[in-house]
Amino acid sequence: MAPIRINLPELGLPVGPYSHAVRHKDTLYTSGFTAFGTPAHDMDAGAQALAIFDQLEKIALSQSTSMENLVKVTVFIAGPSVIPQLRETMTSRYGPHVPASSMVIVDSLFAPGLALEVEAIFAL
Repeated sequence: MAPIRINLPELGLPVGPYSHAVRHKDTLYTSGFTAFGTPAHDMDAGAQALAIFDQLEKIALSQSTSMENLVKVTVFIAGPSVIPQLRETMTSRYGPHVPASSMVIVDSLFAPGLALEVEAIFAL
């Protein structure tokens, strides 16, 4: 089975050489998502995280899966000060369906004002 590349127009088409997500067999892999271009762009990390998880949920639903099938996230943060807000938001979005997770502190993200980027893997 060949990978299926997915771009959702409602998320804004990618401006670089990437897809929003790639579906392969029973797995959905997403690119890294930020709050860039959303009303939450310059807001705190909690608001940015909500905007990101809303985008991830749209991708999941478009492929007939859900946040309950979130297997793994990798979170890139622009400093440790955002961790408390991020954990609170993630806990509220995950409920009992907590995925495996990695967190990486980076010097900066691609645009000023961004506090985090999240990439995800879903089971289908």
